[in-house]
Amino acid sequence: MSKKTIISLIIFSMFSFACASTPGAGNRPDWVDDVYARYNRQQYIAAVGTGNNRQSAENNARANLVAHFGHAFEVNELTHENFQHAMASGAASAWSSSTSVDTVYAIRSGIDNLVGAEFGEAWVDPQGLHYVSITLNRARAASTYTDMARANLSMIDNLANIPSGQRNTLEGYARLQLAATIADVTVTYGRLLEQIGSPMRGIENGARLRQEANQVMRNIPVSIVVSKDPEVDLAGRIQGAFARAISELGFLSGGTNSPYILDVNIILSPTAVGNLPGARIEVGANLMDTRTQVVLFPFNFNTREGHTNQSEANNRVILAAERRINNEYVNLLNNYLSRMLPDN
Repeated sequence: MSKKTIISLIIFSMFSFACASTPGAGNRPDWVDDVYARYNRQQYIAAVGTGNNRQSAENNARANLVAHFGHAFEVNELTHENFQHAMASGAASAWSSSTSVDTVYAIRSGIDNLVGAEFGEAWVDPQGLHYVSITLNRARAASTYTDMARANLSMIDNLANIPSGQRNTLEGYARLQLAATIADVTVTYGRLLEQIGSPMRGIENGARLRQEANQVMRNIPVSIVVSKDPEVDLAGRIQGAFARAISELGFLSGGTNSPYILDVNIILSPTAVGNLPGARIEVGANLMDTRTQVVLFPFNFNTREGHTNQSEANNRVILAAERRINNEYVNLLNNYLSRMLPDN
């Protein structure tokens, strides 16, 4: 046997060994190119994912399965966050009369919301690319998501059924807002049920409930009480800034017996700003429930301004305080109210 022939046989043997030991060497499974060659389309919704490793292939498979449902899982970011917050705190489940509430999951993303999805076949091709199949059993998903929707609808009914004497309160407002959030999430369950051929009636988004919440807000009186340092001669401007903020949020201007008070305290003191006369103002504003004397939302800040004379320094620092209230208070209080959770 010639030297050339021996070398060729050695190279062929090495190549054959390499092919035999490569992961996935052999026939390409039919489900890799057509997942429904392996899974019954009437029984399953299925997808295939690929990646450089098993984990990335699984992540890709989940994403591809979710993509089958298009925009079914889309909710706006604030609704998403508020639902997670309500679920994590236990506030949502506290209003459920259904044992099925244990199946109601906070939606971290559309992928995580596909309850019941399972991985199936796996294969690695000769180049080391991983393939993984994933399935959602239509019948099991229909049962699971129907239970989840019913549990949510139960919570919505319990939250929205507010006794007349408690309706025009921040507690009533919070109940309706939470009910609206849960309704928006439940719509995503309804969309999935429609797409797997098991539609459910009675599911609607939270628009109507938010309108009710806004009407409640317009019926809640809030009075503004200002306590000021004797040196403050322009405190009415601070009170006016808070009044505008409260009005912008939709509250009713309160009288002397309002259930809610915005307790504002102002301290103005002289100070030096560099080489100039200056003024420092401290503002504290506590939104309080007068029935319980509980501070619901505190708001505090201080700032200072200087000028060539003390009177103008005072004027400037109060103007700065007005701007701070105008620019910050509405957004901060609105964020608090949107995340306020009702007691059971």
